[in-house]
Amino acid sequence: MTEITAKSLHDKCQILSKKHGFEISGIASISLEKEHQRYLSWINKGYAGEMEYLKKNSELRSSLEKIWPNTKSALVVGIQYKSNKKNTKLSSSDNHGKIAEYAQGGDYHKFIKKRLLRILKELKESDSSIEGRSFVDTAPILERDLAVKAGLGWKGKNSLLLNRTLGSYFFIGILLLNKEITNSNPFKENHCGTCEECIEKCPTDAIIAPEIVDARRCISYLTIELRGPIPRHLRTKMGNHIFGCDICQIVCPWNEKAPETQQNRFLPRPETEDINLEKLIQLDEKSFREKFQGTAILRAKHDGFLRNVLVAIGNSHKKEFLNILRKTLRHRYPLIRGHSAWAIAEIAKKENQDWIRFSLEDRLTVEKDEWVIEEIELALGEISKKAR
Repeated sequence: MTEITAKSLHDKCQILSKKHGFEISGIASISLEKEHQRYLSWINKGYAGEMEYLKKNSELRSSLEKIWPNTKSALVVGIQYKSNKKNTKLSSSDNHGKIAEYAQGGDYHKFIKKRLLRILKELKESDSSIEGRSFVDTAPILERDLAVKAGLGWKGKNSLLLNRTLGSYFFIGILLLNKEITNSNPFKENHCGTCEECIEKCPTDAIIAPEIVDARRCISYLTIELRGPIPRHLRTKMGNHIFGCDICQIVCPWNEKAPETQQNRFLPRPETEDINLEKLIQLDEKSFREKFQGTAILRAKHDGFLRNVLVAIGNSHKKEFLNILRKTLRHRYPLIRGHSAWAIAEIAKKENQDWIRFSLEDRLTVEKDEWVIEEIELALGEISKKAR
């Protein structure tokens, strides 16, 4: 079997990508040294927060050869996940929580990886000497920078990859190959222009400059990656977001006419499309895992997810939640007890009932966790301010 040419291999990769459901694809060179330097600057400024995995083995991100020594070229693919069932209501006064659209459907990692391996299999049928490795968020690769080099799009001011047709609602997959392949033309134009909707509409001011996000302020980071308490000064700004956030995508003009996904797997599931906060806060660990099995929501962990729900409950300011909060104030997780105290105080701003204060004072007499004690004392202070 003869080897196919670099140009023919480029064309075949794009044909196979389309065949296996990827709307966009391109071939990129393997050096990311310049992009790596920008990444290191971002890390060194502390913008990664507590995401230690982003700081480890950082040098591997400078070249794909460090990921797999046989790498000569990279096939980068994109697949749309946008649904026409838009979750665009931004009000925080709601009995329901919001989940980022990418997490409303089934998990994408295995789905994309299987299709990348099918592409590799067909490439090997053309040339048996072809080898490859597939990655979907599983290696220290600067995926968005690589996608720009492959011609898939440009980095928007919200730091997400933007494509003129698909907008930003698409997943990225990477197939490293051991063959020199003709590169696609890198995407050099930025089509954001003077638009700064994403920067202006971010409720926590996480986009501190075009293409630079301080993860420590980003709702997606706070509700997914952060394992401890959510900073008090950001809680009221989170509204009813309980897993991720799409605001900077929803307001982007390039997403207005983006097509709907052709993959049923990515369409919203009933359990993630419109979810009741009262039911969610009562999920035990087993029920949480069963309800969200096969979705990205499990990444938040049970205690982290309940923490997020409590912030949304506090931001609802609805007294109907108070009886449930009295129960969660006794939860086995300190993280839940502390955020319950905060939520009670937020709702108490709209209510004036002595028993609310008594519930917190009663818990304070038996609480052992120092952070929870601090949260209860701060909550009592807030309630006292209202009483004056």
